[in-house]
Amino acid sequence: MMSSKFAKWYDIFMSPLEQRKFKRIRSELLKGASGKVLELGSGTGINFPLYDNVDTVIAIEPSQPMIDQSLSKQKSAVVPIEIVNASAENLPFEDCTFDTVVATLVFCTIPNVEMAINEVKRVCKPDGKILLFEHVKMGNATLSKMQESLTPFWKKVCDGCCLNRETLKAFSNQGLEIERVEHFYKDLFVVAALRNRQ
Repeated sequence: MMSSKFAKWYDIFMSPLEQRKFKRIRSELLKGASGKVLELGSGTGINFPLYDNVDTVIAIEPSQPMIDQSLSKQKSAVVPIEIVNASAENLPFEDCTFDTVVATLVFCTIPNVEMAINEVKRVCKPDGKILLFEHVKMGNATLSKMQESLTPFWKKVCDGCCLNRETLKAFSNQGLEIERVEHFYKDLFVVAALRNRQ
């Protein structure tokens, strides 16, 4: 469970990255969202002000301290945003509910990635969009070994965050079609648009 202390300091800790490049990456990614949107692991609501061309957003977040931190951003959003306390592995929604599913820097912390991806496929409409911005295991052998060795420590410090997840590969293995991929910071971060071909 995400600690209240981590939730409190998350935005401050991430601010240098968010102000430099992440905000632009998020903004560009979310331009691809449309219709009824599900955001997985909305955290402190960093994406909330960036939604503008969608009907509505339902944001799920399993950590109440994170939800509490996000409420001010929810109020200032220009589109309706509902926050639901739920986990990605057990989404409380009917099949084929959402036009777009968004996940930004969240799959590194989800305990059961395969279960979460299956839930995404279930609640996303046929031919619906999945938009990802994630940090992943790097292609460079030396750097990926460093990620492997750092992950046990990093998970303890950052409330379960895994540095060595192969998230895009996991989505592809579950039959989701990758339409576009961009890499940032020497392949540490990946942005991808996928389709829920059923």
